[in-house]
Amino acid sequence: MDTVRAAFRDECVRLEGVLRGLDAADLDRPTPCPPWSVRDLLAHVRTGAGRLVGMLAAPAPERAEVDAAGYFGAAKFAPDVDRDRIDGARREAREVPGVPEVADGFARAWRAADAAVAAEPPGRLVRTRHGDAMALTEFLRTRVVEVAVHGLDLADALDRRPWLTPTAAAVVADLLANGATPDGLGWDALTLVRKATGRVPLTDAERAVLDRTGFRWLSFGG
Repeated sequence: MDTVRAAFRDECVRLEGVLRGLDAADLDRPTPCPPWSVRDLLAHVRTGAGRLVGMLAAPAPERAEVDAAGYFGAAKFAPDVDRDRIDGARREAREVPGVPEVADGFARAWRAADAAVAAEPPGRLVRTRHGDAMALTEFLRTRVVEVAVHGLDLADALDRRPWLTPTAAAVVADLLANGATPDGLGWDALTLVRKATGRVPLTDAERAVLDRTGFRWLSFGG
């Protein structure tokens, strides 16, 4: 939990700093996640970062049934679920007028989630909006993935170098590679995350190496 929570905090602090330096025109830029603009994608990230507040206010399930990799299963993100996710972010984005409100809203969301996590005992279980029962640490790992990977999308949309933090990169890479960096590729953690999440295309040779190593191909939603 300490490692995952540190990664969540580091990546959120970094993104919050980026948001406070945006201007109004930046919010309307297109992103690599169509049909979302920067404003829409940030609404999605804000909701995802703060989701644990409500989850931790609900009763805990009796046992964990899904880990972080299982949470990103393809079946969970059927077309109707994906459509609701896309439309929901766009509706929420229209309610936030400008850059200060976007930055403040994200700051409140992730800081409230971090405080809620800090108040829980070790081993706390949660139930996701999809109905999965998970260990709190495993769900927080998915939040690191969401903030970190969409941070790459935002960096591309804003024409900036990726700001992925070392702690978040390590957590995401560990999840994707199941604890072992694939041999023979020469990738750093940033390259691993970008390649494995489709942000940069894989060559046939790279895909063959990953398939031999039991690499985890995740499906992404909110």
